[in-house]
Amino acid sequence: MNDPRPLQLGSTRALLDVLIRAGLIAVLVMFCFEIFQPFLSLMLWAVILAITLYPLNQRIGGWLGGRPGWASIILVLIGLACLIGPLSLLGASVADSVKLGIHTFENQAIEIPPPPASIQEWPVIGGLLYGIWNHASTDLSWALSQVAPHLKGVSKTLLTQLAGVGTGILVFIVALIVAGLIMANGANGQRTGVAIATRISGPERGPQLAELCTSTIRAVAQGVVGIAFIQMLLIGIGLVVMGVPGAGVLALMVLLLGITQLPVLLITLPVVIYVFAHDGVGVSTIIFAIWTILAGLSDNVLKPLLLGRGVAVPMPVVLIGALGGMLTNGIIGLFIGPVLLAVGYELFMSWVAQPPEEAAPGPEQH
Repeated sequence: MNDPRPLQLGSTRALLDVLIRAGLIAVLVMFCFEIFQPFLSLMLWAVILAITLYPLNQRIGGWLGGRPGWASIILVLIGLACLIGPLSLLGASVADSVKLGIHTFENQAIEIPPPPASIQEWPVIGGLLYGIWNHASTDLSWALSQVAPHLKGVSKTLLTQLAGVGTGILVFIVALIVAGLIMANGANGQRTGVAIATRISGPERGPQLAELCTSTIRAVAQGVVGIAFIQMLLIGIGLVVMGVPGAGVLALMVLLLGITQLPVLLITLPVVIYVFAHDGVGVSTIIFAIWTILAGLSDNVLKPLLLGRGVAVPMPVVLIGALGGMLTNGIIGLFIGPVLLAVGYELFMSWVAQPPEEAAPGPEQH
């Protein structure tokens, strides 16, 4: 009879080799992740921008005679020229608002200014609005002063996240430059993405999953995040020019409402009323009101242009992604979170909808 011990020894040694290799791979992955982690948000945002802007890059490259590299340079330069100025203004406004907010909560100096007397002369709503505002300025400030100590921890956390808006703007600018480098080699990147998806899911499902991820990223980044970002810039510029207090924070609230598909009139309408009450009726205030209202309604024009209609991702998924991304990664997470959570949701639902594989037929019984 053959001795089974050499066979057992060989299988044990093979199992030990597999465990050692798996352990070494796990250690290597951990070290690579620690090294790459500081750049994770930057690279994620760069990849999202590259996938979103790649069709436009191809179109510009076609106009230039098939030169995607030059198209990427032109696209990045146009983006930087259009965004650096408005983002810098909004960033400075957010920084000032955060500094004032921290000082207010630390000293519990919460005050609501009394309303101007001219509000009483407004037709229909003047008397009611004046009464509510006046009551708030005399009584509500005391109540807020009592509540402020209990909200100090939460408020400081939120203000700390808002304080990172300067870093978020810098990350956005660098990510746009990195996205240009990715788009310049877009064909190779597309083949690599399909190859990775094929390696993970097989030759049949791999290309489908790669296409699903690409279409979801473009739909959410253009139809949801992109439109909300444009609205934030348009409304934020008007708020900064008119000197509205907390203009940067209000612009970020517009961004959040836009991402969650809620009407930005919830913010712009009170702001317009405040500007009229504070500055009176004039040419500048009328122009500001028209500009703000049109900017708030611009999503009705931008959605068909950016192909945002028909996004299959439920809005709660986008909302959770926006809030969770902001809490974990600051301002830049407000952009990355909805896109990544939407991709994860679509991949999960695609896996759920996939029919189970049929079992292989067994040998026929005679």
